[in-house]
Amino acid sequence: MTVTFKGIDHIQLAAPEGCEKEARRFYGEMIGLKEIPKPENLQGRGGCWFQFGSQEVHIGVQQAFVPATKAHPGLLVEGLKEFRSSLIQKGIEIKEDTPINGRCRFFVSDPFGNRIEFLEYN
Repeated sequence: MTVTFKGIDHIQLAAPEGCEKEARRFYGEMIGLKEIPKPENLQGRGGCWFQFGSQEVHIGVQQAFVPATKAHPGLLVEGLKEFRSSLIQKGIEIKEDTPINGRCRFFVSDPFGNRIEFLEYN
């Protein structure tokens, strides 16, 4: 069998029941991602989906939700410095971590406590 790995289609982050309004505010309004429709057959599960470049970020409802405080997506952006300033102006707390050679990066937490990394190669 031969398989070719082509990339990541989407990432899913868990959130508590009733998360949609806050997810839309954070990921849509504050981060700036475009919401995309969930397939009709999945809409009853709650949550919402967003476009991130050619990938998607899915916010899914999880019973007995516990935030991912170590596991995280690393989201690649251009204009990281300006993006960082924009997030600070919107009241989003920026968290630093150990530097990695050749990358600028920082972390934020979504409204549900999930860790998210934004990075840019230099």
